[in-house]
Amino acid sequence: MTVGKHVEQFHGLPVLAFVPAVEEGAALPDPAAVAWKIGVEYDSPMSFVQQWQRFLDTVDTERVTAVVVGEWSVDGPDSFAGPLAAVLAAAGRLPALRALFIGDITYEESEISWIDMVDVTPVLTTFPQLEELVVRGASGETVEGEGVSLKPLRHDRLRALRFESGGLPAAVLRAVAESEFPALERLEFWLGVEMYGGDSTPADYAPFLDGSRFPALRHLGLQDSEAQDDIAAAVAHAPVVARLESLNLSMGVLTDKGADALLEGQPLTHLKALDLHHHYLTEAAQQRLRQALPGVALDLSEPGNPDDQWRYVAVAE
Repeated sequence: MTVGKHVEQFHGLPVLAFVPAVEEGAALPDPAAVAWKIGVEYDSPMSFVQQWQRFLDTVDTERVTAVVVGEWSVDGPDSFAGPLAAVLAAAGRLPALRALFIGDITYEESEISWIDMVDVTPVLTTFPQLEELVVRGASGETVEGEGVSLKPLRHDRLRALRFESGGLPAAVLRAVAESEFPALERLEFWLGVEMYGGDSTPADYAPFLDGSRFPALRHLGLQDSEAQDDIAAAVAHAPVVARLESLNLSMGVLTDKGADALLEGQPLTHLKALDLHHHYLTEAAQQRLRQALPGVALDLSEPGNPDDQWRYVAVAE
């Protein structure tokens, strides 16, 4: 399965696609009132870099707080290196930027495993005021680029970080674990499958579970895994859970074994929300969860057939 919807809200703001908005000739909104999406259509006569320059020349970018980067190639999954360089070069014209989503691309434009991502460390070093970063893209098994990567660093303002991938390299998790993000409140990983580069092991999740990292963390997502039962078992006894407000173990191959592990572990009744959508739980297991967590917003949507021989994560290719 692939990512099938474009983001409609980002950083608490409605997303506005810049190109159709400006070409319709209507009055543009307050630059701070929307998250501006810049991308190219399949038949666009302009490149992403040209559209990006058009955005800079049209909108009062000194007041822009959120940007969503959409499709950047009309010819296929070219590396993000060129478009990223253009975005970084404009940092001085985006002093108010607080949120950046890289790769709002659906399967109709490119499979997630074809989104040729790059090292995103420069995003954080170039935008020290950034509060939210979302990166969607491929692992090291890419078509043209080197794949999504990160180098350990310190960033004092980042509050939310999410990596979306059909196969997230363990090196990314390790780099995050080795980084210093004192303000980080929300952290999510789409782990994916080994076929597409998802090679993480329990040792790679441990730094996020033992409570030793990120003192401000209130939401953790370890999602989209073939080993979702093992992750649930590790989370069930993880010290970090006691200070979380919400937990996301969705999109993976969660079965009754994982649900039972959660119920047999530490209390989860303090959570405001537990997201388990896209799962393979029996009706009995779902009912046990509902009864044990009456005050928790529990998402058990998108159930799969527990008797299926073949079980799949939500996002792979």
